[in-house]
Amino acid sequence: MARIELDLAHAYRANPKADEDYALLPLQMTFEDGGAYALLGPSGCGKTTMLNIISGLLVPSQGTVRFNGKDVTRQSPQQRNIAQVFQFPVIYDTMTVAQNLAFPLRNRKVPAADIQARVGRIAEMLEMSHQLDMRAAGLSADQKQKISLGRGLVRSDVSAVLFDEPLTVIDPHLKWQLRRKLKQIHQELKLTLIYVTHDQVEALTFAEEVVVMTRGRAVQIGSAEALFERPAHTFVGHFIGSPGMNFLPITSVRGGLMVLGHPLANNRGRALPEGSLKLGIRPEYLTLGQAAEPDTLPATVVRVQDIGTSVMLTCEAGGHRLKCRLTPETTVPAVGEVVSLRVLDRHTCFYHDEVLIT
Repeated sequence: MARIELDLAHAYRANPKADEDYALLPLQMTFEDGGAYALLGPSGCGKTTMLNIISGLLVPSQGTVRFNGKDVTRQSPQQRNIAQVFQFPVIYDTMTVAQNLAFPLRNRKVPAADIQARVGRIAEMLEMSHQLDMRAAGLSADQKQKISLGRGLVRSDVSAVLFDEPLTVIDPHLKWQLRRKLKQIHQELKLTLIYVTHDQVEALTFAEEVVVMTRGRAVQIGSAEALFERPAHTFVGHFIGSPGMNFLPITSVRGGLMVLGHPLANNRGRALPEGSLKLGIRPEYLTLGQAAEPDTLPATVVRVQDIGTSVMLTCEAGGHRLKCRLTPETTVPAVGEVVSLRVLDRHTCFYHDEVLIT
């Protein structure tokens, strides 16, 4: 296992000048030995580029990659001792499940008894013990991908195991089981795991630390709680959560705030710079006040959705749509009704140039 340090940038075109010329903008990042990480972001944000640089499949156009302090920038995946699991199964159909799992160990001349023990342990973790003697050719796509996962995890001496959207071809119900299994395997084996995905549920349930990426930039690294409660960038607030964070343009003035033309007191003791800012609040924390209550924002209900465990209101204020998640005991207003929204809360975030300030 390894502590992985990145200090680099990468562009697929020569002589990059503007930000849009880069697949990965200049970054400094450390993945600690034995940690479980996810690279999360939309397609084209640079997460697979970063993974391939870590593995050695790609040499960065600028900077270095270090494993345990050693410069490995130009070393191959074999020299770095990396295991990588790809989006689609990479297995040998003519071999049995056991032979597929054992293959990386046999290539490294591991003693037969150790191979048998390790294969048995990984197969048990993946609930494939009853399939060890079956030929891989006769298995479903789900089962073949489980073999790929097992081949990545079977070596105990790897620097890191890298996953590039490995659950894409997996049945949705099995995805949940495998995410749980991967988390359990990490806790037991303490391997350094780095997992690429565009699915926030996968990232937040699997990883201890999530790297949120957009347009070649890592905009926040943190736990699921940190990403939800204090998004460091408006993109994180929008991308994390279902639905994402509500945002409103505001003007900070001495003694309070102007929100869509309505004066509100900044009564949470926040020190805000004067000028144009952006307010962000999660639907879970946007609550209904009383009509006569001060420091609330009037809005018109335009949609009511019963989503089982809660009711989702869509409201409109000053041309901006706001989502409000109501608890079951809350009295639900009707479409067209004017409600008072409490947008100032201890969970409210304030942004300047899209970056969190408080």
